This record gives sequence, structure tokens and C-alpha cells, in this order.
Amino acid sequence: MRFPGRDVLFLAYIGTIAVPWQSYMIPQFILLSNLKVSNTLWAIILLQAFGAFGVFLMKQYYETIPEELSEAARLDGLSEYGIWRRIMIPLSVPAIASLTLLTFVNTWNDYLGPLIHLRNPDLWTIQLGLKSFVSNLFDTNYALLFAGLCISVVPIAIIFMLGQKYFVEGIATSGMKG
Repeated sequence: MRFPGRDVLFLAYIGTIAVPWQSYMIPQFILLSNLKVSNTLWAIILLQAFGAFGVFLMKQYYETIPEELSEAARLDGLSEYGIWRRIMIPLSVPAIASLTLLTFVNTWNDYLGPLIHLRNPDLWTIQLGLKSFVSNLFDTNYALLFAGLCISVVPIAIIFMLGQKYFVEGIATSGMKG
């Protein structure tokens, strides 16, 4: 959608990618604590839900979709929501699949975020659990650690195999015009 100040708003939001997470992790912890979601899995979900990278990726993808499709749908009487639901979402399945995989891998491999927000050991992610196999330099159970590391790759491989069709479709159609 086009509106005044759209590009300035986009640049300001994307500019947050340049800010290191360590500089705002304490205010983020305070915010999530005030929202009463600290020490819940919602804290981990909310950490990734509003990332600037996703906005950047989807905006860049939507700019490749010809505006004529939206104009033709408006002439046919579709509302803006109808255009988004019936035209934009089906066309953006490859971009959504790519964003889902990248966000899942980033969240799955995150160590510091869950370490800060999850204090209950029952809620720990696999990365926090794997750290429990390392007690000190000379007393590490490497067999269990490496078995856990191998198991930790399985969900990422499954997600990739389930979405592989969409990734290949996105790559195959990204160079096509008209």
C-alpha cells in the first residue's frame, strides 16, 4: 500500500537491523516481564514475531509482484483485504516458506534469548539443555553432547524437506518476467 511517509517508515524500521540485540535486550526483558510473558514460551515467540528482517524480505518480494494484478482485482470489485487474501498470499507462498525456515532456524539456534527469558528448566530449548552436558573443560560427556547435537539437527532438516518444494518454486520463478 502506498501512503505518505511509507519509505521513511520502512527505512527507520529496517535501520533497527543495524542495532545489536545486546543493546536492547534489557529493555526487551523488562517489557516482556511487564507483559507477564517472561518465563513462558510466548516470550520466545514474541522475540522473533516482529523482526525487521521479515518485513524487509516480504516487502522486497511484494515489490516484484506486478501492480497490474492488484489494479485488475480492484476493477473486478475486490477489497484490499480480498486482494491480499486471494492474490498476494497465494503468490507469496515461496517467500513465506523461506521466511518461516529462516526464522525457525534462527529461533532454534538461539541460545542467549532463551537463557535470559526462560528460567524454568522444563521450558528450556535444546540448546540450553545441551549446555547441561558441559560441566567444565575436563568433565564433559562428549558422547551425550554429540548425540544431542545430531538430534538437534533433525527438526531443521524436517522443516526444510517439507518446504523444499516452495523454495525450489521460489527460485525457479524469481527470474521470470511477466
